[in-house]
Amino acid sequence: MSAADRDTLEAFLDALWLEQGVSDHTLAAYRRDLAAWTARLAERDEALLAPAPATLPAWLDERREAGYRLRSNARLLSSLRRFYRWALETGRIERDPLAEIRLPRVRPSLPETLEEDEVERLLAAPDVTTDLGLRDRTMLEVLYGAGLRVSELVGLGVEAVNLRQGVVRVRGKGDKDRLVPLGEEAVDWLSRYLRTARGALMQDPTRPALFPGRGDRSLTRQAFWYRIKHHARVAGIERPLSPHTLRHAFATHLLNHGANLRVVQLLLGHSDLSTTQIYTHVAQARLERLHADHHPRG
Repeated sequence: MSAADRDTLEAFLDALWLEQGVSDHTLAAYRRDLAAWTARLAERDEALLAPAPATLPAWLDERREAGYRLRSNARLLSSLRRFYRWALETGRIERDPLAEIRLPRVRPSLPETLEEDEVERLLAAPDVTTDLGLRDRTMLEVLYGAGLRVSELVGLGVEAVNLRQGVVRVRGKGDKDRLVPLGEEAVDWLSRYLRTARGALMQDPTRPALFPGRGDRSLTRQAFWYRIKHHARVAGIERPLSPHTLRHAFATHLLNHGANLRVVQLLLGHSDLSTTQIYTHVAQARLERLHADHHPRG
């Protein structure tokens, strides 16, 4: 890769981070996709800002034959399209070389979720007679009651919670804040936890972390994910879980009980309604499964 191409890529990644506030995880994915593309161009002695029209379609075909999933190619093409649109907008190129290439049609994969009785079993799994158990129960209640991402949950400070109003201020993707109602159960568990367990778990209770791990710092995502898997085993839940399982359950159960899709979008902090619409497919899939299992002609 030439020094000029390297500078161009860094300028693009800086723009994503500074102007659009993408997460570190998303930024790393763009970096990987662009590194793979520049390596491909280097093999063919082509310039980053002037690839041959047939290079990318041929490469996508090769990737499919090599076993790459359709979704992987779609994500790669999406990354490259965003880069070349930025290059066009900033005057680095006069024409988008990918403008005529169509994204592969990808059927959305339905997120893994839990039935309502499984959620109840998971929430009841921690031993709340211990400080750690009470912390875990409270975290699970807030995670499910507010539909948070795990990163949002572990990043909460004490000042983000307003028990009197029953809301929590959450900083989501792109450093955007939103107010999310907690629900009575989550408020009750938070009140109990703040009165007793949090102070016992911290050497310095004046530190800001709402849910502390080691050294009075916020519990890490990885540590909490380990705790979720432990409590799922205790609850006898055998289906595979992900860090977002309770968030998916939150959205799906709201829709199952008649919530408006736009309300769910606001609660989840989705910038695009199409992202939230996946949960309508989950609800529909559940209805079809119930019909097949229980209807005499299912």
